[in-house]
Amino acid sequence: MPVVIVGAGPTGVSAATTLAQYGIHCLLLDRWADVYPQPRAVHLDDEVFRLLAGLGVGEQFAAISRPARGLQLRDPNMRVLAEFRREDALSANGYPQANMFDQPELERVLRANLEKYPKVVLRGDAEVVDVVQISAERARVTFADRSSGEQRCVETRYVLGCDGANSLVRKAIGAHMEDLKFQQRWLVADVTTDADLGQWDGVHQVCDPQRAATYMRIGKARYRWEFRLLDEETADDYATLTALHPLIRPWVGAVAPDELDLVRVAEYTFRAQIATRWRRSNVFILGDAAHLTPPFIGQGLCAGLRDAVNLSWKLAGVLNGWLPEAVLDSYETERKPHARNLIRFALVIGAAMTAGGRIGDVLRRMVVPRLHLIPGARDKAVDSATPALCGSELVMKSPGRKLAGSLCPNRIVADDKRFDEIVGRGFAVVTAAPLTTAQRDEMDRRGAVVIAAHPGTELASWLRTGRATAAVVRPDRTVLTAGRSLANVLEAVPAFAPHAQVAHV
Repeated sequence: MPVVIVGAGPTGVSAATTLAQYGIHCLLLDRWADVYPQPRAVHLDDEVFRLLAGLGVGEQFAAISRPARGLQLRDPNMRVLAEFRREDALSANGYPQANMFDQPELERVLRANLEKYPKVVLRGDAEVVDVVQISAERARVTFADRSSGEQRCVETRYVLGCDGANSLVRKAIGAHMEDLKFQQRWLVADVTTDADLGQWDGVHQVCDPQRAATYMRIGKARYRWEFRLLDEETADDYATLTALHPLIRPWVGAVAPDELDLVRVAEYTFRAQIATRWRRSNVFILGDAAHLTPPFIGQGLCAGLRDAVNLSWKLAGVLNGWLPEAVLDSYETERKPHARNLIRFALVIGAAMTAGGRIGDVLRRMVVPRLHLIPGARDKAVDSATPALCGSELVMKSPGRKLAGSLCPNRIVADDKRFDEIVGRGFAVVTAAPLTTAQRDEMDRRGAVVIAAHPGTELASWLRTGRATAAVVRPDRTVLTAGRSLANVLEAVPAFAPHAQVAHV
């Protein structure tokens, strides 16, 4: 078996799907017999919506999600300190910037899609008990059938640990979590109701060092509240609607408790942590096994899905003989700083919500109410764009060029089709300069699609903004390199899926 994936949550299933799209066999092991039923993550941004579309579930995700209309920051008396609205227009990625959903529904969508790929074997009720590296090219995974207790072993070339915060695979590679100095206990409550709560249809963040809170509408009739717990409190104190009602009353107003259905109440400890290493030889960790992000910017699950797609297309390239194994070093080089940056941003937002003392008071009383007056601050508050990836073997940065490491826009290119639909799963060259016949033949041989950025088009404007004539775009839509010399840019295109039939527009 070329790849064994430990953990069949969204990160693990996304990795398996990506590998299968490139023809790679893999075994996906999960300790649960079916989708874990409790709701957890509720937000994905437009970048990750784009990744889901690449997995083949864009329409299905659209059907189970709803766009969030922006962000309100409120004081402890529920007065609005600042409001940042999102427009209905789609982002440069082609999707709404913020999307609310129910995680079990997303997981069912992902697993149903996985059934289209017979190269993936999903085995539930299988608890991995040991991961051992046999050599630089082999690893052994031991798992137990949770029903019978029978143990089995499987040898594989690569192991992907998508097994969560208490990752066994992380321990197997000798990594530990670096504490980024944040830990808070929060109450999470999910409620359904057909009643109209009459609330603004965006995310509400209550900035209060004693009882910070978050409210958001997840679906047509589903709502989520999160409250910071006091030292002496536990989730058991709010296990019924009667006990919970005083906390949610500012939002439910005159809606009586008997009109509400409590889905679940749980206690979570929000942490900010990142693994000291994400790989040892042929064993990798992804998602919560590699990083834990406080939920204040809704990037926890987003980061895991980015990990899955970033690593999997590279791994497929290596296993298919298209890429050298050295490119796998780029996974941690690119993803770890990106995850750390988003964790730090989440901590800043968390401080505005929950910090006590003089600093917290200044943030809430002086800075937050005036954010909308700062030029560009309103746009930044609702801008879902994340930092560009750091330089690596597959992100070739150069002075004066800012496109490398960022995402190529998913714009309409031809025949009402967007960039992603035309490019497919390979590399692309976006160019404002024409290619010679020899250059086009060479791109055909390497399996790369050529997209002409005609004057006046959005892609032409994007290249011009990046001070480039042409750019190479990877299968995950990240720009590998960009520059003014078309010949130099073309040299960077690897032979990925060589001899594939490609169309150029």
